[in-house]
Amino acid sequence: MNRLVDWRGLDFHVRLLDIQQLNDGLFRNEFDVAKTSFHAALLLSEETVVLPSGSAMGFGVGPLLLSARSEGAGTPEDENKTTLCPGEHTTATLLLKIFHPKTVNIKQVVFSEIMPMLQQKEADFGVCIHEGRFTWQDQGLGRVEDLGERWETESTTPLPLGGIVARRVLPADVTAKVQQVIHDSIAFAMANRDAPLPTMRKYAQEFSDEVLLKHVDLYVNDWTLDLGDVGRHAITILSRRAREAGIGTEKAIEVFRMPT
Repeated sequence: MNRLVDWRGLDFHVRLLDIQQLNDGLFRNEFDVAKTSFHAALLLSEETVVLPSGSAMGFGVGPLLLSARSEGAGTPEDENKTTLCPGEHTTATLLLKIFHPKTVNIKQVVFSEIMPMLQQKEADFGVCIHEGRFTWQDQGLGRVEDLGERWETESTTPLPLGGIVARRVLPADVTAKVQQVIHDSIAFAMANRDAPLPTMRKYAQEFSDEVLLKHVDLYVNDWTLDLGDVGRHAITILSRRAREAGIGTEKAIEVFRMPT
């Protein structure tokens, strides 16, 4: 965004949007390249490939299933309960459907509205993502389940949350350049830890540097720089689990391989 790395002759027009807006834009064919939930990537696997760099994947990074009540909340599969999710095609919603398949009353809202709505008792449960992982206790909410922890236990792989996809119609050399620019940008940020902070402060929901850096430590790691064999395997497992739950297409998510 700040052009601190070589754009390799490409011209990027960057839009910063909520994750579900990004997912929706991809379904409307608005973007050549976009960050997206792996749930959406499953549904778009015929049209897109995942870039090796730019994914959010790891252990201890999954969404939390929270309740408006600290005790005696029941389960999200109760017919008279409402569960908030941060977008129809988010990986958070995918995990809820995989692990709590009988949940009926799901309401999709912007992720930043979930905890305030739970505090106001406007819903019974909510699937919390991003910085809220660190602040839910301060807001008097209850934790029903760490969905990421359950994924790790059952799959023994890191949890794939989201990645950057490119359209298959792009020439391979263009996609390769995009991948190189994203790789260089992440490598620069990792080597210059304070450089991204001004941009992060401008756009983050939580404004404490301590919370922002916890967020970075949680979601940015070696798999962000390059998925490698472990990351690719985790995506394969997610594709299989989703298909078993009746979600996605027959074509598994494919990771782009750089031309030799």
